[in-house]
Amino acid sequence: MTELNVGQTLRTLREQRGLSLRALADKCGLSFNAISRIEHGENSPTVATLHLLANALHVPITAFFESSHEQSIVVVRRDQRLHSDANGISMESLGIGLRNQQLEPFLVAVEPGAGSHDSPITHTGEEFVYCLMGVLTYQINGAIYTLEAGDSLLFEAMQPHCFCNKSDSPVQFLVVFQGADGKHSVERHYLEGNPIGG
Repeated sequence: MTELNVGQTLRTLREQRGLSLRALADKCGLSFNAISRIEHGENSPTVATLHLLANALHVPITAFFESSHEQSIVVVRRDQRLHSDANGISMESLGIGLRNQQLEPFLVAVEPGAGSHDSPITHTGEEFVYCLMGVLTYQINGAIYTLEAGDSLLFEAMQPHCFCNKSDSPVQFLVVFQGADGKHSVERHYLEGNPIGG
């Protein structure tokens, strides 16, 4: 897997929008120091932090995983996935860079006790979840859904949702985001609220 340089990408996106560190901190609710540490590579952002930054910058979370050019076909080799790891959650991009891309697929691994249960999110479009391994707990609009290997979940993502691994074994699942109205979510305020997770 290819280690993701979120800090460099974050700084580029911030500067392209003419935002200071302080201005970005005000927009996303993170501290000035937290953003500075990420940009300097001193701290790995959590999935929650990636979502907050993406929302403030009006880009999808995939913006932190993207290459600089778009293609009509994208192949991602197993050992070349871009990934981010923080707080017991690993997120790997399964396909980024398609021209006019609408689907945003990720492979997510969650260690026992980890997850996004403290910070439900909402975002535009739809979300598809497929449990590959372990027992995954998803909460959507207050309802609890327990997924085992082979189980799937599809829902409208404007409902507050979060996930966690309440078991003693690792969990692995596929999550696919789709922007509202069949459009890529870059310009649709992809995530809102205080996010983490899918």
